[in-house]
Formats: sequence, C-alpha cells, structure tokens
Amino acid sequence: MSVITTTIVRPTGGVTGFLGSMGVRFMIDGSEAQERFALVEHLLSSHALAAPLHRHTREDEYSFILAGRMGALLGDDVVEAGPGDLVHKPRDQWHTFWNAGDEPCRLLEIISPAGFERFFAELVAMGGSLRADPAELGALSERYGLEMMPESVPELMQRFGVVLGDDLY
Repeated sequence: MSVITTTIVRPTGGVTGFLGSMGVRFMIDGSEAQERFALVEHLLSSHALAAPLHRHTREDEYSFILAGRMGALLGDDVVEAGPGDLVHKPRDQWHTFWNAGDEPCRLLEIISPAGFERFFAELVAMGGSLRADPAELGALSERYGLEMMPESVPELMQRFGVVLGDDLY
C-alpha cells in the first residue's frame, strides 16, 4: 500500500496554463491520489466558451462553482449554476460549458478517475487548442479517449452568446 502525503495547495499554488479559451490551474494530480481523482481549477473570462461539444469515454467530471455563473449543455439539457452548485458531467455524455455571466467564472473540476488532467497539461504545452496543430490535437484527444466536435463552436457561440475566452491567470 502506498503512502499518501498531506498537501496544502495555497490560493496562488499550483501550475497554471491556458487551454485556448479558458485557464487551468493544476491542484491535485492523479499520482497524488492513487489515480482515484484529479483536481484542477478552471477560470473563464466573461461569456467565454470553454470547449466545443465533446465527450469523455474514460472519466466523469464534476464542476463545483466557486465564483460567477457557469452555463452548460449536458446532452440536450441546458443548465446554469452558481457559487456552491455542483454540476456532474458523466462520461459518454456530449457536453460543453461556458461562463454565463459578466464576471469571471471560477470552478473546481474534479476528474474521476484521474488521468485526464494530463491531457490538459499536454494541451498547455502545445500552446492551447487554438494554436495546436489539428493533427496533433486529434492524436492527443484519441490517446485520452476524448471525442470533440470542433464544428460545433460557431453554433454554440451564436446560440449561447459566448466568445473564445482570454487567459486570466
């Protein structure tokens, strides 16, 4: 049995990066939690779309809203959540999310089981989704069991009045 160490992640702790339309702060890597879960923080600028429609085949995501308003399309359902709300995005469900307000939206993203946080790290290293070579982004997505519909972005932007976000970290 491996030993788990106690860690405190301070408000300015963790490595940050930009995924192309939202920020990420790495807080707990799966290796620190016996691969049971990972925890990242996402920061979205006003009315920023986080990602195209996509679905995960290996993990569930849970978004706990710390500040601002998060909108989400979960299958056919449109929801909005605020501080203290938890939104479950189960594996194999097409979804996306965005900042539904005028102020920055900050949320904790719990990934279970762990592993997908490494996708975020590799995407940051590629310069984010908007700068990554499409073939390399496709290969990265395939390695992590992620299916994306980049062609959904224009319709999502129009439907929900969102834009591509700015790096706030």
